[in-house]
Amino acid sequence: MKRRNPLGCLILSIVTLGIYALIWYVVTKNEMNRRGANIPTAWLIIIPIANIYWMWMYCVGVETVTKGAMSAPLAFLLLFFLGVIGLAIIQSSLNKVPRKVKKKATEVAPEQPAEKAEE
Repeated sequence: MKRRNPLGCLILSIVTLGIYALIWYVVTKNEMNRRGANIPTAWLIIIPIANIYWMWMYCVGVETVTKGAMSAPLAFLLLFFLGVIGLAIIQSSLNKVPRKVKKKATEVAPEQPAEKAEE
């Protein structure tokens, strides 16, 4: 997952009047889904009542990706009651997730010299 400055996320969310927070949700949702979370489409954010369900599923994804370091109920309470402050705290937890290790290219054995034809 990409590392982001939690304070930067907080300030950008406030300065852009929440637009950055929406973008952050979508981008981090995609990153978490690539790591095995099952978060539904972000279009649910704009639908009343469905956005609470989406936020819960997002928090379950946070718990999955952080392997329990940030629990889903805690993440939900942070986002629901603290808004962008909770966003910054969750970003701090996501920063602790190890980056995906790139696989080394398998070494190919050098080709055997062609057998010489018998004379």
